[in-house]
Amino acid sequence: MLLARYQEELIEAGCDEAGRGCLAGPVFAAAVILPDNFDHGLLNDSKQLPEDVRYALRIEIEQKAIAHAVALVDNLEIDSINILNASFLAMHRAIEKLELSPQFLIIDGNRFNKYKNMPHKCIVEGDAKYFSIAAASILAKTYRDDYMKKIAAEHPEYDWHTNKGYPTIKHRETILKIGFTPYHRRTFRVTDPQMEMFQ
Repeated sequence: MLLARYQEELIEAGCDEAGRGCLAGPVFAAAVILPDNFDHGLLNDSKQLPEDVRYALRIEIEQKAIAHAVALVDNLEIDSINILNASFLAMHRAIEKLELSPQFLIIDGNRFNKYKNMPHKCIVEGDAKYFSIAAASILAKTYRDDYMKKIAAEHPEYDWHTNKGYPTIKHRETILKIGFTPYHRRTFRVTDPQMEMFQ
């Protein structure tokens, strides 16, 4: 059972990102402020949900959230500042876009670059523990998927409409065979043994 809030005193926003482990495309992040009494039987970590459920939940989240925003950091910025800093920057941009300013942030993961002077709490697997982080994971994931499907039309040979830029065997082999596109992250190792998990 997910929780509505980490703390009760301050306006709280949950933040998460999508696309950190990809070889191509931006990293997306979202920030979501939900009502204090928010509850939902299906909402969970976006990775645990089928695509159609994620998109249905996105509509509900956007209708019921007090505030929500999505932002991105593109592949050129990722190569310039590294993916970890780019993930934090995408979250900062999403927080900045919120129509209501939060007073406290809960972040999925174990690290974060402080946003202004705002207090925050990093929560490992937070997208499976708090509704606002789970909601942020849904928004970041679905908006990133939409972006990757759109640019897939420009470079269909890389299969982005299905792999969304993640390092599948076909994606990696296509890069090795015909090279990078302007959307690829040049600082990521295409032949990294750690990527075997994506087979």
